[in-house]
Amino acid sequence: MSYEPTPEQIVQAEQKRLRRLEKKKQPKPRDEPAVPLFLPRPWIPLQPQVHSRTFTVMTWNLLAQCLVRSELFPTSGKARKASGRIPMLHAEILSHDADILCMQEVDMLDKLLPVLDLAGYAYSYATGTAKPHGCLIAYKSAIFRSIHQAMIDYDTLEVKSNPEPSTQPRVGSSHRTRNIANIVALQSIDPESEVRGYIIATTHLFWHPANGYRQASLLVREVIAFQELWQLRDWPCIIAGDFNFPPDDPAYSLLIGEPLSLKQQEQLQVSRVVHVSIDPTVPTSIKKEVDEGGAAEEADPDKVIRNSRDSKPSDGLLSDIELSALVRHRLRSAYDEGQRSSLLEGNGVATYGSRKLLPAEKAGACEPMWTSFTHYWKTTLDAPGSRTRVTGYLQPHRTEDVERGLPQTGICGSDHFSLCAQLVTLSATSMSAV
Repeated sequence: MSYEPTPEQIVQAEQKRLRRLEKKKQPKPRDEPAVPLFLPRPWIPLQPQVHSRTFTVMTWNLLAQCLVRSELFPTSGKARKASGRIPMLHAEILSHDADILCMQEVDMLDKLLPVLDLAGYAYSYATGTAKPHGCLIAYKSAIFRSIHQAMIDYDTLEVKSNPEPSTQPRVGSSHRTRNIANIVALQSIDPESEVRGYIIATTHLFWHPANGYRQASLLVREVIAFQELWQLRDWPCIIAGDFNFPPDDPAYSLLIGEPLSLKQQEQLQVSRVVHVSIDPTVPTSIKKEVDEGGAAEEADPDKVIRNSRDSKPSDGLLSDIELSALVRHRLRSAYDEGQRSSLLEGNGVATYGSRKLLPAEKAGACEPMWTSFTHYWKTTLDAPGSRTRVTGYLQPHRTEDVERGLPQTGICGSDHFSLCAQLVTLSATSMSAV
């Protein structure tokens, strides 16, 4: 028996056909303007250096996707998801067109590396033992080639040998953190280049001062040792990364060679504890601690150091004098010098010193007001340090643009700001170590 539609079904089918025809006749809506993936920031040029080739270095903590949790970033919404963050991160990285990229908390390599390949970058990646994210140095393969590379494991690094009769190496660590540094020697491909090459180091220091001071001091020592090992003493050294300490921290003073204040000496003394990861006999007060950040602990981790005991002389933790002795060469901050120069040129600059009421002449006072801005955690943590001169830099985000907390769709795909500086080496005599 064949099927015959009812009169009502015939009418409905005709109505649908007419609606389809009418829809086809209507003009297609114009494409709406694309929503920006991130918020662009102005480039601040400084006094140009004549007859000298400049190069640009970017540093950025990408915020590893494996560390993103809704309770830590409650205001970020869709920007917490990898599908929303990846296009933002990649677009901002490429927008800088930097000659050298230093990145921390790098994961999702299967997404990032093809983007770098397509943009003409080669790269070196390193990570700590069983750590799901690491540090990556990328460089334009048309300008540089990598000739040496090293990974520094802070957990196993010896500070010095113990006195006789002990034959055990002295590690002098308060906490096993799995943090590392990545160092490469980049040789200039152009045989007529004024500079033969650069030593580039990037790192992500531990978030808590109890071990960050040791790591910061050892970083400088190891960069110099790398330079001397490969007999590259005339190659400028650039250190860029997430240092996890603000400009008025003892570690900052140690790196720039500034005498420690009484308050900073007290901070160092309080930090000399030994964590259960070093001494398993330490009673534990909480079962699990966060890998990065520290916001998950009930008490303020900067005031209460969990799962630790006071140090003993036999632990071998470094004294103030020993920490200072590790930093044989003073670092200079590209952003502190760049923003200080911009202020002298009469430009308005939002600085860390203005927020913390530091004297304008104090080293570090002209660092960015913020380099990390989340719902819970707002501070200045990142910087590129070097022994070169700054000729321009990327302006940090304004407070009003990030006050909702990062990451944020259309603003920034990470909880940290990307920083980028243009540097120049004027002559061989200025190409000293860090």
